[in-house]
Amino acid sequence: MLRHKGKGRTYSHNLKLASLLSGVAGMVNICGVFALGTLTTNVTGHFAYFAETLFLQDFSTALVFMVYILFFLLGAFVSGLLTESVSGRFHTAYVMPLALEIVILCAVTAFGEIYYGTDRSPIGALACALLFAMGLQNALVTRVSQSVVRTTHLTGLFTDLGIELAQRLIYRGNTERTRLRKSIFLKLMIIIGFFFGGIAGGYLYQYLQLRALLLPVVVLLFTLGYDELLFRFYRLKRKLRSKAT
Repeated sequence: MLRHKGKGRTYSHNLKLASLLSGVAGMVNICGVFALGTLTTNVTGHFAYFAETLFLQDFSTALVFMVYILFFLLGAFVSGLLTESVSGRFHTAYVMPLALEIVILCAVTAFGEIYYGTDRSPIGALACALLFAMGLQNALVTRVSQSVVRTTHLTGLFTDLGIELAQRLIYRGNTERTRLRKSIFLKLMIIIGFFFGGIAGGYLYQYLQLRALLLPVVVLLFTLGYDELLFRFYRLKRKLRSKAT
């Protein structure tokens, strides 16, 4: 899912990646809404609130929304920096952003358990941490899939989906219709993954509060583990085949 790039990357890789990590984004987003009262997977809404509070001359609140925006940007920047710094060893490039995302989600869970609901509850800091983590994830997935997959927000996705559904009705060539069918299905899987991630995260939050963030951690660990096990399996298979010949 994550190791392959360029011509070695297939539709199946993007489909698996989209399904898993869009679910992660949905879970993180709903936990952020319930626990912190803010969206944590995109910055569109934060820009609107920033403009509103700036107009109302509530400069301290406007500053908070600007910080949220900058932390998402910072996450994307750090993800790009980590990935590019080891671009010659791409098989490990994806590990660092996802590992950092796992650490952040675990830290938010831990600090949330200690301070959430108290007078010292660091809601702003926790929101910044989740926005940073989602910036990390979105930048990594965008780069790995060559901008085919984005998992943390749906606005552009619904726009592209609407365009492609219209093209599906108009185009008659088999090649073009096949391409559109695959692209539409991929986008639907991202939407479904985000939706069911939100449902699962919301359900767990009722019982676990911020500990519900451990579920996306499990999904991220599975993603890394699956990729590594599959890589080792195919490498062993090639070795056995070469010995047999």
